[in-house]
Amino acid sequence: MKIRYVILFSIVWIITYSCKTDKSNQEVAAVVEVRQWKPDDVRSLTGLMAKRGLITKTEKASSGYVLFEPTHSTKSFLIDRDGNVVHKWESDLYANHAYLLESGNIIRQEQNIDVTTFAFGGYYGKLREYDWDGNVIWEFDYSDANNILHHDIEVLPNGNILAIAYEVVSQEEAITNGRNPENVTSAGLWVDKIIEIKPTKPKGGEIIWQWRMMDHLIQDLDSSKANYGVVAENPNKIDINANIIQDNGFMTEEEFKEAEEKGLTMKNQTFENLHSEITHANSVSYNAELDQIAFSFKYFCEIYIVDHSTTIEESKGSSGGRYGDGGDLLYRWGNPANYGRGTEKDQKLFSQHDIKFIPKGYPGGGNLLVFNNDVINPESKFSSTFEAFNEVEINSPEINIRIADVGNYSAVYELKTPRNKESSYDLSEAGTFGPEAPIWSYIAPDKYSFFSAFVSGAQRLKNGNTLITDGMVGRFFEVTPEKDIIWDYWNPYFYDYKLPDGSAPDPAGPFMYYQFRGTFFDKDFPAFEGKNLKPIQPQPKPFAFKMPSPSSLMENDNSQ
Repeated sequence: MKIRYVILFSIVWIITYSCKTDKSNQEVAAVVEVRQWKPDDVRSLTGLMAKRGLITKTEKASSGYVLFEPTHSTKSFLIDRDGNVVHKWESDLYANHAYLLESGNIIRQEQNIDVTTFAFGGYYGKLREYDWDGNVIWEFDYSDANNILHHDIEVLPNGNILAIAYEVVSQEEAITNGRNPENVTSAGLWVDKIIEIKPTKPKGGEIIWQWRMMDHLIQDLDSSKANYGVVAENPNKIDINANIIQDNGFMTEEEFKEAEEKGLTMKNQTFENLHSEITHANSVSYNAELDQIAFSFKYFCEIYIVDHSTTIEESKGSSGGRYGDGGDLLYRWGNPANYGRGTEKDQKLFSQHDIKFIPKGYPGGGNLLVFNNDVINPESKFSSTFEAFNEVEINSPEINIRIADVGNYSAVYELKTPRNKESSYDLSEAGTFGPEAPIWSYIAPDKYSFFSAFVSGAQRLKNGNTLITDGMVGRFFEVTPEKDIIWDYWNPYFYDYKLPDGSAPDPAGPFMYYQFRGTFFDKDFPAFEGKNLKPIQPQPKPFAFKMPSPSSLMENDNSQ
């Protein structure tokens, strides 16, 4: 049985294969041995057997709280620095992520159970605002056959909300816009846009601004198309045929049918739409001082900045707005080959997540922070972890992969962007967008023990420390500017939420503790004024994973 089925089709592998669990109020049974990694070591990609809960807390740990969503649950937890849950919000819907406002309300990204057309990890389609006591005070749906909210939002200073959304582009329209016909099926493409929502309480909202990728394309494949041009001469446009990473595109039709017959495919998933998702934006951030929006395309291995000051009409074109470029890209970084000015050797981002402007007044204010997920080690046997997933056989729910085969690792980068006096961005003498290297980064001292091929994030704190979400294993840890770990917490919760049709809400497979992102709030954050933040009683029960017996694993493997 290939790992690809586990990753791509939401197989809760351990449960399906008769794994026994103990949901009593105790820590996970097994503890990993603490040691230095060696080149031939085998590492677990799931963290299933790791000790859970609070691992490290030093006197240097920042004073405050962390907000996160327990895996596959309808809950949001606020924990203190001792790992105690001090407040929780509960819903009837699965949440991707929540944002705590100064008022004490939260805005949660929740999954619409009636979603149609779309089938990928990270969609939700619905926003809800809850007060401190868990009452819904606003709800907004943006999910139909042609559009869906996914992955991330950003609450603006005026209360409006920036949200990432997909729109369906038909096969005909994609080809008309220069997409290589060989790379678009009858299902068409799902292409990203960013919308600004003005809430109308208690329900609904008005879309008052948007930026569409489809309005800013270039291609050098078909000279008969209106957007034909020299890609290298148009670095402010997006090549619709740029090299991309698709971790869902390597199945044959026969393999898909086999998975479908076994009930292992996602809701709405077809062989045709396996190739529809070409961008996979996964984060959005706003800089109020510059009126700029930063966002990340995982499959392009690039981050971008666009002007938010434009009108809706100006955002469609190449002029207007504060910076005079309309909705064209002001800045991009991570993979200059996408705009014809580099090779594979120049690539710096690999399936990255959580691009953020560091807030004004914080150390590094105005710089960018990004989680670089799958940094390629040139000595690895495979070029990406997902390529390895396609080749490596499962012999345990732990998914153990030799570092000698896949020596990829993760990193957090702080980037000082090359802003000019107009606060736009200049190309370097080499014709690419700088910087050449981050001004600060975090990589594990042994490099390989800090690794998350998907999800994850990083947040700069007021004191200059950084909270890192090592999402694949469900770990949050705080590091100093000197890169010392001063707080370390591993999510111990898993709730196995199911949609009404019995399917999982988001691909998890054996990554039963995974976390999209955690967010830190200082103790004096306005939302906490006058609130009782003592540990709730009783505390939520952790999920204790038990490894299936070797005989049961062998029996199920032989049955495939």
